[in-house]
Amino acid sequence: MILASLLFALVAGLLHVYIFSMESLSWTRPTTWKRFSLTTQADAETTKPLAYNQGFYNLFLAIGALAGIVLVALGHPQVGWTLVFSSCGSMLLAAIVLALSGKKYLRAAVLQGTTPLLAVVLGILAVTLG
Repeated sequence: MILASLLFALVAGLLHVYIFSMESLSWTRPTTWKRFSLTTQADAETTKPLAYNQGFYNLFLAIGALAGIVLVALGHPQVGWTLVFSSCGSMLLAAIVLALSGKKYLRAAVLQGTTPLLAVVLGILAVTLG
């Protein structure tokens, strides 16, 4: 279960790095802003500062999860699991908030929230069962 939890945390972290790249690096490209339900280039330009900031939140969550994985693998389970649970738990809670924001965001919320949910549940089982 430890390996499965860490693999789900890895996928969650990598997905959030990808989200960071869209929000902070390629936001004003039509292929990116259309994914986020914007309708015009002007909307993308207007929301660019917000997306840029939000992208870094996602990057920091990813870094926490990835650092936690490395620390668990290097034999520092207390610090590693703390980072994995904190980062993936925050990803999961953000996905819940996204889902509550409207039906049109449900698919994105499920995509963002499934792997951190599995990482947290399997990690808790792994840590508590031994």
